[in-house]
Amino acid sequence: MKRNTSWLSLSLSTWQMTMEAQQVIGLRMAKLAFGGEAAATETALMFSEKAASALTLQSDMAMALMSGTGHLTPARAVTHYRRKIRANRRRLTR
Repeated sequence: MKRNTSWLSLSLSTWQMTMEAQQVIGLRMAKLAFGGEAAATETALMFSEKAASALTLQSDMAMALMSGTGHLTPARAVTHYRRKIRANRRRLTR
């Protein structure tokens, strides 16, 4: 199956990602507002997740550029972040 990476589908996926991210931001802000150990844990998790994602994407994109599939990197980045955002939303709504 060929993966559709048109600019229109990438734009739609990016828009969906931003809507999902807003939900996660709201859930995290509520958790942080209550304070305590849960807020400290969530803060540490936010920073570690962001650093890990940045490093993963940087190496994945470098490999894609060296292998000649650099044109797929925007869609792969959005897919990566959407997966992480959905996981955070599921975790925060439990």
